[in-house]
Amino acid sequence: MGNKNCKASGFKLILILISVVAALSAAVTAFFVIKEKKKKDDEELEEYLDYSIQ
Repeated sequence: MGNKNCKASGFKLILILISVVAALSAAVTAFFVIKEKKKKDDEELEEYLDYSIQ
């Protein structure tokens, strides 16, 4: 009976590990998407200001 509990514990550990990796991947992806959007918005604003000054 102890062996069965050990397998269930290992399975739970693998699921937790996969969940952590997925959450970290999602967070990193969101960070880069937001950073890229901000960069694009800044470039568009700079371009708009350059044209509006002329």
